[in-house]
Amino acid sequence: MRVSDCYNFHDFRRLAKKRLPGPIFNYIDGAADDEVTYRRNTAAFEACDLLPSVLNGVSDVDMSVTVMGQKLAMPVYCSPTALQRLFHHEGERAVAHAANRFGTMFGVSSLGTISLEEARRISSAPQVYQFYFHKDRGLNRDMMARAKQAGVEVMMLTVDSITGGNRERDQRTGFAIPFRLNLAGMAQFAVKPGWALNYFTHEKFRLPQLESHVDMGSGTMSISRYFTEMLDPAMNWDDVAEMVKEWGGHFCLKGIMTVEDARRAVDIGCTGIVLSNHGGRQLDGSRSGFDQLAEIVDAVGDRIDVMMDGGIQRGTHVLKALSLGAKAVGVGRYYLFPLAAAGRAGVERSLSLMKTEIERGMKLMGCATVDRLSTSNLRFRT
Repeated sequence: MRVSDCYNFHDFRRLAKKRLPGPIFNYIDGAADDEVTYRRNTAAFEACDLLPSVLNGVSDVDMSVTVMGQKLAMPVYCSPTALQRLFHHEGERAVAHAANRFGTMFGVSSLGTISLEEARRISSAPQVYQFYFHKDRGLNRDMMARAKQAGVEVMMLTVDSITGGNRERDQRTGFAIPFRLNLAGMAQFAVKPGWALNYFTHEKFRLPQLESHVDMGSGTMSISRYFTEMLDPAMNWDDVAEMVKEWGGHFCLKGIMTVEDARRAVDIGCTGIVLSNHGGRQLDGSRSGFDQLAEIVDAVGDRIDVMMDGGIQRGTHVLKALSLGAKAVGVGRYYLFPLAAAGRAGVERSLSLMKTEIERGMKLMGCATVDRLSTSNLRFRT
């Protein structure tokens, strides 16, 4: 199977599974506890039906949107994710190139494997920095200053990860950074020598945003210890309000799930929120971002840009979210499996397929522009 034979999320996932060692595939694919929320994220869209409007003369479609002051050529952006160099040696470089080609937003994580500065050199598309809040307030200030200097347009603070989720697939294989695989994990690497050849014949794995703060090379600090020792579980609204003020630009909270928290985000000056359960990787049993979208948009949608992520696998999923008032939607696994399967070519193909699906769907819905989509286009099953 080649990347050109992939036509949807499931095709890319199958190809990635063939090419990745089991521990790395399961790191992408896995979620917390019983993975109920992971499954629910996509299932939520299936309880919502589209109602097309016909004879509207839709010959051309404009799917561009503006979110947090950024003009996107399509209403889908690549959510920043960690450790992309593990999945393919091109890592975030592939995503930056693809986002630039399709004119959409992308980002680099605090646990990203290229620097904020390099990502900006690759792409002129809007860039976000997915930021984690550290106990060291000076470190937080330094990292924000670096992001601003690099030309990052949007600060995206992750607020649902003050501790790591219970990801049992990783525990079974011993997956960690630096690698501390158990025998079962090592055996899965042994049967995928192509990945190892690719990984070890390219540049050394790095975490540029953290390397001056965390010694990954000597093994003195693992990713799990980074979360438990360096991140601050006592982070509160006053801390975030201070960050918003210090940043002085577009500031987004990722992981908002309630109306009350959305209102507080407005009150402290945020310009965007992402309804997200971290792809089901944190609190299992939580609701999907799509299920929470309508009530949060109704409460604050006229005062802050509301986005969502989680479970997006089709253009029709995007149309349903936009119809409920989302300004844009984020994807993670949707581009990570293509990245793992084929690097830049995979990410570009996945975004091209998504763009085609959205354009086709808007024509079939009778909507030439995104602002024509509304709740009148939807019915929910009871």
